[in-house]
Amino acid sequence: MKRMEDRAVSGKKQTGKDTAVHAGAQELIAIIEDDVHIGDIIEESLRREGYQTCRAYSGTEALYLLADESAGKKLDLILLDLMLPGMTGEALLPRIQDIRDIPVIVISAKVGVDDKVEALLGGAADYITKPFEIKELLARITVQLRRTQVCAKSGQPELLYKDQDGKKLAVGDLALDLELREVSSKKLADTASVRSKPALDEDMDGKDRTVRLTRTEFAILRLLMQNAGQVFSKASILDCISADTPDCTDSSLKQHISNLRKKLQEIGAGDCIEAVWGIGFRLNP
Repeated sequence: MKRMEDRAVSGKKQTGKDTAVHAGAQELIAIIEDDVHIGDIIEESLRREGYQTCRAYSGTEALYLLADESAGKKLDLILLDLMLPGMTGEALLPRIQDIRDIPVIVISAKVGVDDKVEALLGGAADYITKPFEIKELLARITVQLRRTQVCAKSGQPELLYKDQDGKKLAVGDLALDLELREVSSKKLADTASVRSKPALDEDMDGKDRTVRLTRTEFAILRLLMQNAGQVFSKASILDCISADTPDCTDSSLKQHISNLRKKLQEIGAGDCIEAVWGIGFRLNP
């Protein structure tokens, strides 16, 4: 298949409020892209797969779309360009997460590791660089929608949650304090584990324990929590946490994850970080 910029696209161009609906389509995907040609190619490809689509051409327009009763509250996934007029994709990403807990796949010409790290840590579920193959984009969309469906069927949270002050992240029974670098688990009340490490704190009732994390452990757990259920290779983890922990290396990463898993077990979270043989690690909420 040719790369997207080489593909010829025919048909009527859509406006920001247009929505294409096909018989039998289930998922509604928002395309936030100011390049009309690229947006048309993506939209045409999604239509052929039976998806519903809606469009926005700027960050501000995207916010209006999210607030719209007929579309915003029904969105299943967002495709987000970073270099948007007015409000950039980087600025829009946390606003999206404040409004809706929804998977966002960033599509950008920015190929730098720092740009990818910022987007992933800012709440993006995935990141794909331009130019790209439409076939690859469709596969990534399928993965994200499948993950959402699995979580819904199992009763697990679809994505991470934030408290009102934005100081904590929570996935399943885990809660991560972003300021204190501490993690706790709701399973503690039902756990008979005994306090055995000085890193553990306990309140007066003995029901709330937290464990303090090192800077590297914190960076790893934050990444995995922000992308719960997604498998990260060791190389991907190193890339994503490099800005916060430049001293972490390929040889030391496994030990950091081992230490983190032990701390999570101490607070009753069990083996929530799974080692996927031959691939990497993921957090199971």
